[in-house]
Amino acid sequence: MQSRLDKSPVATWWWTVDRWFLAAFLSLMGLGIVLSFAASPAVAQRIGLDSFHFATRQIIFTIPALGVMLAVSFLESRQIRRMALAMLCVMLVLMVAVLYIGVEVKGARRWVSLAGVSIQPSEFLKPAFVVICAWLFAEHKRQPDIPGNLFAMLLLALVISLLVAQPDFGQTMLVLGTWGVMFFMAGLPWLWIIALGAAGIGGVFAAYTVFPHVAGRIDRFMTGEGDTFQVDMGRDALINGGWFGVGPGEGTVKRVIPDSHADFVFSVAGEEFGLIMCFFIMTIFAFIVLRGLSTALKEQDDFTRYAVGGLVTVFGLQSVINMAVNLQLMPAKGMTLPFISYGGSSQIAIAISMGMVLALTRKRPEKRKQLGFAPSQRAMPAE
Repeated sequence: MQSRLDKSPVATWWWTVDRWFLAAFLSLMGLGIVLSFAASPAVAQRIGLDSFHFATRQIIFTIPALGVMLAVSFLESRQIRRMALAMLCVMLVLMVAVLYIGVEVKGARRWVSLAGVSIQPSEFLKPAFVVICAWLFAEHKRQPDIPGNLFAMLLLALVISLLVAQPDFGQTMLVLGTWGVMFFMAGLPWLWIIALGAAGIGGVFAAYTVFPHVAGRIDRFMTGEGDTFQVDMGRDALINGGWFGVGPGEGTVKRVIPDSHADFVFSVAGEEFGLIMCFFIMTIFAFIVLRGLSTALKEQDDFTRYAVGGLVTVFGLQSVINMAVNLQLMPAKGMTLPFISYGGSSQIAIAISMGMVLALTRKRPEKRKQLGFAPSQRAMPAE
């Protein structure tokens, strides 16, 4: 245990970091490893790999993810902005490159291989995009003559264009929804809210009309006809588990779910550990989002308020989409459950995002001064 008198960087970090956030993130990482052992062996055996291939890789991904999250949490606000700007520039370049040299899977190009390592640039783009938009909104509010809102709109248009080109409509809706929440926090007029809502509805209609695979997913969700095997099995796994589950390693429905270790790990949790575990997982995600938004609303610094609000919003929306697909409340969409689903890019990118949250919510002297808590000064004796 670190002493409060210890002024080393690690001790200072320990006494200033939000330990509730930290505990929640570590809990999700731990659950990700446990559920990987439950969900992945059947998938690995089906494709001819060692039973614990994916579980071992989940641990391998989690170790650097934890290191990255803790390292980022040591940064100051200015360093977070610089890091986000560098990430944004690099990922925009890779987003363009993936359209030409990316690996095509099921008609979409979302992955690029660098030095033998597969990277999904859109995962790393999200936290950088959120932080830079937060900075642009804050600058416009600080000096209205700076066209920060306009630049944020142009950046949004650029990012959405690149996502649609892949195509990746799940990430597109996720980015658009998060940007809308941040813009709302920045005080946009009601006219803009109506316009953005209409644009979102128009975008969904256009995607349904232009892209057959989007229309197919929506039609299967609405009618229940066509290839709905995976989502049906995900629902059956939850039903089979009941309230308390069938026990670790005893699940049967999970063995036939193709993506049980990734997009449908929530269903595996329900089958083997019961709905009680599902509610526990949802509670952790809800706690992170609500605590993040509550902390953001109390912030005096506009940049910190928008950035923290945006980062926990994208984190929460992604988790809601994944769980809603497992519960057949939304059309199927390949989106991971943060910190729990298998995936290297997702693990590292989410770790960066939550490291930024830890860094921006740390208790710092300048924040106390903004709130009116100036350090006490002893009266000097008269000469």
